[in-house]
Amino acid sequence: MRDPDLRRTWLFGAGAERATHAAMAASGADVLIQDLEDFTPPARRAEARALAAPLYASWRAAGRIACVRINRLRDGGADDLDAVLAARPDIVAYPKAAGAADMRELDAELARRERALGLPVGTTELLPVAETALGVVTVREMAAASPRVRCALLGAEDLAADLCAERGRDAVELDHARRRFLLECRAAGIEPVDAPYTFADADGAAAEAAYARRLGYRCKSLVRPEHAARLNAVLTPSADECDRARRLIAAFAAGRARGEDRVLVDGLWVEVPMVMTAERLLARAARLAGAER
Repeated sequence: MRDPDLRRTWLFGAGAERATHAAMAASGADVLIQDLEDFTPPARRAEARALAAPLYASWRAAGRIACVRINRLRDGGADDLDAVLAARPDIVAYPKAAGAADMRELDAELARRERALGLPVGTTELLPVAETALGVVTVREMAAASPRVRCALLGAEDLAADLCAERGRDAVELDHARRRFLLECRAAGIEPVDAPYTFADADGAAAEAAYARRLGYRCKSLVRPEHAARLNAVLTPSADECDRARRLIAAFAAGRARGEDRVLVDGLWVEVPMVMTAERLLARAARLAGAER
């Protein structure tokens, strides 16, 4: 399974809609999420659960990571786990995650079912979805609560509602939460997944992804399959970026050989942290290329 930083795009889709599942598989998104929560009406949850086994198998056969967003445990999530865990989702996403207790409880529920099914205990990842103010400020606690947590995902619509914010395409109302969430995830040593762009236009989705990438995000969630290719492109180092990184590294190495502490490249004074960033970009580009093969 891809390392967390290589899971560029996380696509949510309705749990019981077969046409949606086909579009998701064809989208090119790295992680495909069967949503048994908000995207599946309660009357269709049994139908959605029954689709899990063939669905996850087909997604994995296509080289994608299979994820399921269950309901909160007290709201039907235990039934979700009973029905779908035998299908071996790679990741279980937990909605409105609000603290360490949520992660410990879910970890225990997963472990019990993994043992009963004869599955290796601890191999199912947990993804806390921070879509409340409390979830954003406790993400470090959630990461520390279970070794299953390798990533966390920032919500959009539920988070805006919890903040009493007014939604807009520029997402200025989510800006502080987006920055705080990134900081908390990096401090916790887990990969942050940016909030979905929930408007229809692909240009807006790409622009938001570019902004998020500048902040430090390497992964983004989405709700429309047609946005996946654009977001993958934004979140993948380009050939020009790789060329610039190589020039920067070479120039710095030459400067160091001359005894200089920093060098000027394209108007930018390059120091050690910038070289480390350039090296990380090149390494990630190579790993992404290997993952795509």
